[in-house]
Amino acid sequence: MDEVQKLTSAEMEAAAGSGAGGSMDGLQTASPELHIDPILEKRVVRKIDIRLIPLVMSLYLVAFLDRSNIGNAQVAGMGKDLGLSDDQYQWLLTIFYIPYIVFEWAALMWKVVPPHRWAFACVFVWGTASTLQATAYNWSGLLASRFFLATAEAAFAPGIPYLLSFFYKRNELGLRCGLFVSAAPLATTFAGALAYGITSGHPAIANWRLLFIVEGIPSVLLAFVALKYMPDSADTAPFLDEEEKRVAKTRALQQTGSEGTARIGHVDVKESLRALKNFKTWIPPLMYFSCNVSYSSLPVFLPIILQSMGFTAINAQGLSAPPYLAAFIVCVTTTWIADRTQQRGAMLIGLSLVGGVGYVLLATCKGVGVRYFAVFLAAAGVFSCIANILPWTINNQGSDAKRGAGIALLNIIGQAGPLLGTRVFPEREKPYFVKGMSICAAFMFFNALLALTLRVYLAWENRKFERRDAASRENGSALAKPSSEYFEDEGYGFRNVL
Repeated sequence: MDEVQKLTSAEMEAAAGSGAGGSMDGLQTASPELHIDPILEKRVVRKIDIRLIPLVMSLYLVAFLDRSNIGNAQVAGMGKDLGLSDDQYQWLLTIFYIPYIVFEWAALMWKVVPPHRWAFACVFVWGTASTLQATAYNWSGLLASRFFLATAEAAFAPGIPYLLSFFYKRNELGLRCGLFVSAAPLATTFAGALAYGITSGHPAIANWRLLFIVEGIPSVLLAFVALKYMPDSADTAPFLDEEEKRVAKTRALQQTGSEGTARIGHVDVKESLRALKNFKTWIPPLMYFSCNVSYSSLPVFLPIILQSMGFTAINAQGLSAPPYLAAFIVCVTTTWIADRTQQRGAMLIGLSLVGGVGYVLLATCKGVGVRYFAVFLAAAGVFSCIANILPWTINNQGSDAKRGAGIALLNIIGQAGPLLGTRVFPEREKPYFVKGMSICAAFMFFNALLALTLRVYLAWENRKFERRDAASRENGSALAKPSSEYFEDEGYGFRNVL
């Protein structure tokens, strides 16, 4: 069967009627010029999944491992060996997020520089900086290493959802973003188990130094894997044959009206500024800020929190793994459900409430069993919220430039959250950290309110799109058809994902 087929006029009318009331790509992208054979399209998406998703997950896994192992290192004796005060340790956490805010514009570089080269540069720099933390003999050395580690990660991780939008349609993106973000709790699970193994031994060098070496070197090696295997666009991917590349080009036209290769090498500044004028561009950054207060603090403080429950340092490392394994499962499951139902806002409201309840229990209960159960709720709620906020931001921005502006703003505002989150668990407030837990709970409940607000606004905007489409049909406009090109850029039949 040909990968691009022509439709009859009756099929066009049926598709147009369906497009007026829904938001799924399969009902709205058909046209007489560009209708893709669904079987062949599934094959293309499956090949992209196999080659791209494991790669970005692996890179983010080592990135999160490198950023959050500072907490495991502290429990393993880093602070004692270097004579760090509590305030100095807090600054080691805070300094990471200052470059994250300053260099967030670099997320747009995924569109300017060929992705395989950009990925290599970012991963190699942070891997080197992470490994060099093992050579630090004072606070200043660690601070410098953390700064360069953060700069490289800021140029990489926040832009990955933007990169994925070059390869996937709106109703495909959520699960892939969920798989990408789920590498964070998976990394933390791995970090707890790895730290447990390292810190329970007696190597020739300090346990915490060995931890930085063992977890930093894989990043350097993976940089070369990214250089060789990271595809720049679907229609130039070497793992697709010529027929599959034509399908990939058609998919790109359905998204933005441009083929995949034409989407790399430039940024439309005017289109980016247009996105900033829309209310729906500003709410997700506030949600991201709220979640990041907790998201940034939980991995680095959880071993310390568990230790304050009465567990030994070694057992605290091991017990930090199960909550993150649960968070990994919830991340993947909720993003998949939201993709299938196109109800991401409702999912975010529920997850925010789950995370908020977890922090309330941590702030108010003293029983070890209840507090450990609350860690599961907090981790599942926080990580899964992040996994759903990212695709929701991209889902409802039409063009590449608008998506890039949305992601950049999301991170510039959202990454300010960790500046607060990493400062609300001072050591003097052990063992319950009531203030820190209360602040995290408040922000998770605030996040639920923001998600509800945005969902109401998006529903109102959808009603505007419905009236626009109805007027086009009544006037006999040439636009009153399920046009393939530019459909996802608020074309005929476009609806926001609620």
